[in-house]
Amino acid sequence: MDKFTTLTGVAAPLPIVNVDTDMIIPKDYLKTIRRTGLGKGLFAEMRF
Repeated sequence: MDKFTTLTGVAAPLPIVNVDTDMIIPKDYLKTIRRTGLGKGLFAEMRF
């Protein structure tokens, strides 16, 4: 595996204090053994 040196992308501010892991991705979206498709649950409770 190559050494990680640079990350390029778009960032958006999230003006919330104390964001916990359940806000990032709720447990309902973690019922999978695959590592793909998890983006559907990203901040789901804040989006819907």
